[in-house]
Amino acid sequence: MRTFGSLVLILGALSSVSNAINVVSTNDDGWAEQNIRVLFNDLVAAGYNVVLSAPALDKSGTGSSDAPATTLASACEFNSCPKGSPAEGSDASNSRLNYVNSFPVTSVRFGIQTLSPQFFGGPPDIVVSGPNVGANLGSTTQISGTVGAACEAVKEGIPAIAFSGSTGSQIGFTAAAPSPNYPSIYATLSTTITNTLTSTTKPFLPAGIFLNVNFPSTSSCTSASKFSFVLSRINSASSGTPADVSTCGTTRLPTESTVVGTKGCFVSISVGNATTKNDATAASQAAVLSKLGSLLSCI
Repeated sequence: MRTFGSLVLILGALSSVSNAINVVSTNDDGWAEQNIRVLFNDLVAAGYNVVLSAPALDKSGTGSSDAPATTLASACEFNSCPKGSPAEGSDASNSRLNYVNSFPVTSVRFGIQTLSPQFFGGPPDIVVSGPNVGANLGSTTQISGTVGAACEAVKEGIPAIAFSGSTGSQIGFTAAAPSPNYPSIYATLSTTITNTLTSTTKPFLPAGIFLNVNFPSTSSCTSASKFSFVLSRINSASSGTPADVSTCGTTRLPTESTVVGTKGCFVSISVGNATTKNDATAASQAAVLSKLGSLLSCI
């Protein structure tokens, strides 16, 4: 027979789940790549209610391509599901880990429209895409599947962040952790940014806006505590480019390439327009600055 104390614990646990931030996790490197699995685990450990919906195979560089999911003509990446598996499926031991045999855009839409109602009873509060294996700086945002998935989420009305890391190569989630352990470092940094953003009032981001976040190499930045975060812009400004938000004593933000390339351990956070995948307005940058100001520094 349940005691009053055990009932309180059960109700408290249910309340905790119901109050948690609901997250769809996606990428373009595939559902079994180590970066996305480590971030999934970190977000769950941080108290988020997470469901993963990502491509069955590596779909890097596919931008905003979209197509109906199909039966697997070959095994999923890293043999994580067999040839002939259905178009959409999940891990046998964890139904929150899902693949879609199509593009990142298709995968994140499946997560938002199909999986979220099943697991959350409605849409997610936020979508996190990545961390991508390799940086997505400047014009690369136009072809990045990681960015494409984040932008699709925004078009679906869900705030989204695209995370990318300079270090690494594609490895399966069952492989030994590399040294330095960049999947863990990038996951910790991604969770830090997500925590800061979701600790603010909704909407977490202005309508039509995504964040493009790039982490530098971990070759000399071997611990998450060494990193600093800098507000940046995606593309270089020309003489006719309108002013950016005023911060760090200037109305011109450094490019994300400049931030990541600066000696030290600097993370770039750019404010992007989800339709164009280019820089957002100064007003949108200001809204993000007000949300993430406690996290940001200058270079």
